[in-house]
Amino acid sequence: MTLSNSDIAEFFTTSAPVIASNDQLRDPQRDGHAAAVRYFAEGGTRAVERIPVGCGKSGLITLLPFGIARGRVLVIAPNLTINKQLVTAFDASTPKCFYRSFGVLNDFTSGPWITALDASANQSDLPGAHVVVTNIHQLARQGGRWLPTLPDDFFDLIINDEGHHAAATSWVEVFAKFPRAKIISLTATPFRADNQPVEGDPIFSYPIATAIKKGYITFITSINVAPTKLTFCYGDEGNTKEHSLEEVLRLRERTWFSKGIALSEPCNVSIVDASIQMMENLREGSQIKHQIIAAACSIDHARRVRALYQERGLTAAEIHSRMPQAERDRIRQRLENGELDVIVQVDMLGEGFDHKQLSVAAVFRPYRSLSPYIQFVGRVMRVNRPNTIGHPDNRAAIVSHVGLNIEKLWDDFKLIDEQDKILVEAWLNSTDTPPARTGSTSTTRVPVNARLRVEHEQILDQFLTEDYLDVPLEELPDRVIDALRAQGIDPDAAGLDRDILIALIDDRRSAGHPDTPVAQIVQPQAKRKARRILLAERTKSVAKRICDAVGLSLAGKKLIARGGISAKTDLDATIRLMNVAIDDHVGRPTGTRSDWTIEEINEAMDHLDDIGDKVEADIRTRIA
Repeated sequence: MTLSNSDIAEFFTTSAPVIASNDQLRDPQRDGHAAAVRYFAEGGTRAVERIPVGCGKSGLITLLPFGIARGRVLVIAPNLTINKQLVTAFDASTPKCFYRSFGVLNDFTSGPWITALDASANQSDLPGAHVVVTNIHQLARQGGRWLPTLPDDFFDLIINDEGHHAAATSWVEVFAKFPRAKIISLTATPFRADNQPVEGDPIFSYPIATAIKKGYITFITSINVAPTKLTFCYGDEGNTKEHSLEEVLRLRERTWFSKGIALSEPCNVSIVDASIQMMENLREGSQIKHQIIAAACSIDHARRVRALYQERGLTAAEIHSRMPQAERDRIRQRLENGELDVIVQVDMLGEGFDHKQLSVAAVFRPYRSLSPYIQFVGRVMRVNRPNTIGHPDNRAAIVSHVGLNIEKLWDDFKLIDEQDKILVEAWLNSTDTPPARTGSTSTTRVPVNARLRVEHEQILDQFLTEDYLDVPLEELPDRVIDALRAQGIDPDAAGLDRDILIALIDDRRSAGHPDTPVAQIVQPQAKRKARRILLAERTKSVAKRICDAVGLSLAGKKLIARGGISAKTDLDATIRLMNVAIDDHVGRPTGTRSDWTIEEINEAMDHLDDIGDKVEADIRTRIA
């Protein structure tokens, strides 16, 4: 089957979808569609719409072709996760099709026909499609398989999901290939990854504050642990200096200081304890297993943060891009099954990852620009109780340490809704480069232990807390009553009058805002076990760094051949040399690691970089 542009135009202009009068749709879906129809009817060519996470962006994308497209539609997703979601939303043959689920279309005899441009697609699939859905990698990076074969008028409308990526070379090539196509980009942030504005005319923006009031996204609270006193150790000499809270608030503007906060264990502990405190408050009296998502600086940092959660009796796992795909899938499945309390990620679980039980975002890294910060915060913005405004399960917390300077991004985040203000210049000039990760191909020595760290203590006696939106208490009961009636429940028959609801909401609201930090209980045995696992992981990281530095292939056998070591690979041999050196440093015989005390394990980890340097020198001698 081949569809001409006129066939497709007729479908998208005469199918009579129920949109403007459809009460099942959300306001941003109806209003976003209407704004786009007006814009392109007036001759516009490239538009941008900003829709907060959790407000129905995928649904809006399925609506946009109607009344706008005069030919075939191309929908571009930034990754495979979002690509699969969009294919399902368009596909009328599935029960989860957006058109079916929300009563947009009743007759599917003429389409829309959709082609998923994946690895199994071929050229014959394209001519019969009203809509082609693909991720940018498949479309633009398949050795010229698709773009060169298509005429430049093949698409009339291009819908770009997560439009802040559109500056990348792949997107630019696609837009250049179809110069007459209308383009509309949808995004949760008005800035690209390089902090420049998303290209196009801004035609619609749905305020986050309105989304909170409507119950589309969670009621978000920012919580920062604030120390009265912080003692820092500077450099290898062990020079210490005590800083007051006022000094911390001043020094945090400096990258070196906030990075030191991020990598210091006492500050990490304070964020861990506070995030657990928030999670337990959310879980109390709830049937939802609220979970924590944490953002770490590097793979090694993620492991250390994970270990801190495990020491406190929580089930936790880290996830990062260097893991095999099967391992990443297994960890995500554990998270979605509720087997994990905490997931610690390094630049993962971003756009398109939809797991509503993530309710606490623990920030352990000093973000330098707004876009990645918003993408991370977006993981906790999806509500657990749809259409139930003010429900305690629809709350979320962003937890960090004042020294990381996250409040600045929080303030910038809130400014997005103020359309009449120019966003602060720092957004455009800042950079967001994570620290170098252990295992880098660089030969520069990358230590696993921070050289600037909180050496002795921090005295914690307060939280700095701020809600994204201060909704007056007296407004909430009426919203709850309206939501109950919309579900066919009579509040009066259930004995829920306004006074009772005000008391209940106020009680739950207060419970969600603890005033002071509470240190979590750590069992000595649990701490020892978690630290032992962490020591093995960090030893492997240092061994990989050594192999890179001396030019050994991880799977090679050069060291084995010349060093007289019994092992399967040079990485295994290096790990073995590291473990022998660690045992010697601690003064323990090989094979007794299970009997080590926590003090001995900590001694080994504190000197792991120095031990690694000695092993590296030994290996250079062996292979010379």
